[in-house]
Amino acid sequence: MAARSLWAVRRRLQRLLASSTWSAGRGWLHPFSTATQRTAGEDCSSEDPPDELGPSLAERALRLKAVKLEKEVQDLTLRYQRAVADCENIRRRTQRCVEDAKIFGIQSFCKDLVEVADILEKTTECISEEAEAGDQKLTLEKVFRGLSLLEAKLKSVFAKHGLEKMAPIGDKYDPHEHELICHVPADIGVQPGTVALVRQDGYKLHGRTIRLAQVEVAVESQKRL
Repeated sequence: MAARSLWAVRRRLQRLLASSTWSAGRGWLHPFSTATQRTAGEDCSSEDPPDELGPSLAERALRLKAVKLEKEVQDLTLRYQRAVADCENIRRRTQRCVEDAKIFGIQSFCKDLVEVADILEKTTECISEEAEAGDQKLTLEKVFRGLSLLEAKLKSVFAKHGLEKMAPIGDKYDPHEHELICHVPADIGVQPGTVALVRQDGYKLHGRTIRLAQVEVAVESQKRL
C-alpha cells in the first residue's frame, strides 16, 4: 500500500517536470520561476512612485495648513484687540455719562429754583426801599405779597419735580416716615398712636421718603412719657 502511494507521487512529479520543460521550450515562464518574479518586481518598481515623494508632499500640505492657521490666528487676534478697544471706549463713555448725571442731574431743579431766588431778591429790594421811606404798613404788605408769591412758586417747583410735603397729622405713627420727638396726651377725638403735631415737615421724592417728619404722637393719659 505504501509502495503504491510512493509510486503515485513520483508519477505526479514527473508530469510536473515535463510540463515545465515544455513551457520553457515554447518561451513561456512558469508563474513561480525566478524570471517571472524578477519581471514582476521590475514592473512594480517602475509603476509605483519613489518613496522620497511621500514625505515631501505631506510636509508641503502641513506647511500650507500651518500658514492658513497662522492667518486665522492673526485675524482673530486683530478682532479681539478691536473688541477690547471698543469695550474700553464704551466703558469710558458710560463712566462719563454717569459722572455728568451726578453733576447735572439736578440742573432742571436748580433752574427752577433760580426763579424763586429772583422773587426773593426782588422782595428784599422792595423792602429796603420802603424801609427808607418810613411807610412800615406798605412795607409789610409788600413783604407779605412777596412771601406768598415765593411760597406758591416753591410749591409749583416741588410739584413739578415730584417733591411732596407730607401731611401726617391724624395718620398712624410710621417709623419709616416719622421721627418721634415726644408723646402727648390724646385729646378728644384723637386716636392714640396717631400723629398729633408736626414739629418739622417731612418730604417725599417720587414716593420715597427723603426727610422724616418730626412729630409728636398722641397716647392715652396714663401712658404719657
